[in-house]
Amino acid sequence: MSTVNDEKRPRFFLHPVALLNSLRLRRTLLDTYGQKNSYKFLIGLNLFLISVGSLFYTSDLVTKLEERELRQVKLYAEGLRYAINSDFDEDFNVVMQNIIEANSFYEIPAIYLDENNMPAAHNNISFPENASPEAIERLLEERLNQMKEEHAPIAVELGDGRTGYVYYSNSFLLTQLKYYPYIQLSGLFLIGFLAYLAFSSARRAEQNRVWVGLAKETAHQLGTPLSSLMAWIEYFRSDPDFDPAIAEELEKDVQRLEMITTRFSNIGSVPTLKEENLAQVITEFVTYLQKRVSSKVAFHIDNQLTEGQTVLINRNLFEWVVENICKNAVDAMAGIGEIRITIIPHKPQKEVFIDIQDNGKGISKSNLQKIFSPGFSTKKRGWGLGLTLAKRIIENYHNGKLFVKSSEPGKGTTFRIVLRDE
Repeated sequence: MSTVNDEKRPRFFLHPVALLNSLRLRRTLLDTYGQKNSYKFLIGLNLFLISVGSLFYTSDLVTKLEERELRQVKLYAEGLRYAINSDFDEDFNVVMQNIIEANSFYEIPAIYLDENNMPAAHNNISFPENASPEAIERLLEERLNQMKEEHAPIAVELGDGRTGYVYYSNSFLLTQLKYYPYIQLSGLFLIGFLAYLAFSSARRAEQNRVWVGLAKETAHQLGTPLSSLMAWIEYFRSDPDFDPAIAEELEKDVQRLEMITTRFSNIGSVPTLKEENLAQVITEFVTYLQKRVSSKVAFHIDNQLTEGQTVLINRNLFEWVVENICKNAVDAMAGIGEIRITIIPHKPQKEVFIDIQDNGKGISKSNLQKIFSPGFSTKKRGWGLGLTLAKRIIENYHNGKLFVKSSEPGKGTTFRIVLRDE
């Protein structure tokens, strides 16, 4: 094989401005997702503080109103005592009667039991229109039992060892005030929830803009070195001393780069889905990938589909998903192990399952909920975007699902892709 002198070596690099733009896009993307959690925390904290403040303030008002109603009922009981003992002059009795009637203004339900423990008077208790005496008596008994559970009775000393009792309930105003904080909190949480949805929608739109900008910038930067590489491949082919097999392998990699460029340039637009032989697509791609990862990683494909069965996919994007999952598996196994890809038909739901299983280090429970989050990565290098992109491609573009089917630390992980077979 011939060597290439320094003058003929391919030279290409990213322009400093373009490199700076890429770094800015990356920082913006990670900042966008980082700020999301901060806003969530601030919204939650504000709702919590408003809720606690409202509860304390309303509780204080309820306590004061309860004390006022208790004083009012005691005054009502005292008025009853003076009214019953009618040894006073007429003017004084009128004053006492006014005190009794004043209780109606505060709408405090009350029932007076005489010394024989029989209802002798009641106030602010409504009955159905045209209710019979028996119905009124029954309703009074029910209301009295309720009052006995709510408050201790107030004694009315009638003299000669006789004692009556006044039972009462909270006024309608006080009852409203007790429930008001919960109604207010429900309203606050509803407003907070709607605000959160609006914020999430705006944030998602911003994230999508960043995704599209990052993808198109990457595709643009790949264009120049690709053209240069193609020119060098043609040069090597024209050199009789150069092994043509090497040029063929180089061309495969360049074609692969061109496909990646196409992927990135199509981000933000609706991809075209075609009926593809799923088993053939996976087999061909794994054959290509196997030569470009660790030689100590063995790939096994178990195809359980009927021969020639097709599924509606975008081949380039789907291969990207498989690539991201497999490369994560290779990293999890530290370059040594097995990757098993099982293709399973799920006829009841007209779906196809693709299980990608490795025997690597597995995923801890604390990380299971975060592995698809943008920017999350357990590796020192990388942006933590591979699985996020894979999930978006499957769920947004293929109307499918991507999730962790199972994972056990020290034993491995299985990812499941679900595609609709229709």
